[in-house]
Amino acid sequence: MRRGAEFALTVRTGIRAGRPCVVGHLLVRADGVHDREPARVGFVVSRAVGSAVTRNRVKRRLRELMRGYLQLLPGGSLLVVRANAVAARASQQDLAADLDLVISRLLRRQVGARVGNAR
Repeated sequence: MRRGAEFALTVRTGIRAGRPCVVGHLLVRADGVHDREPARVGFVVSRAVGSAVTRNRVKRRLRELMRGYLQLLPGGSLLVVRANAVAARASQQDLAADLDLVISRLLRRQVGARVGNAR
């Protein structure tokens, strides 16, 4: 994701899940038009995380971890992953564990929301 409007839409209207290292916002566009598009992910790493070098390192680490989750996301969905300041000092295992929990919570909530809307 690269457009600010997509980030804003996802954060404002998507479902949220958080852990100490990362917070995720997932927006599933179930309108039939976007279902064939691949899921897209955007990263937010603010200055609170650290210097430019630190922020870029955190983004690279998150990008690499997200590669394994892309196929799990519904087609056309938008995901924003925001790194908290703790992410700069977290080990790769801690970052992976937090990201895994956030993604699984978002997917669980998304399935529950979809079932609730189907009634």
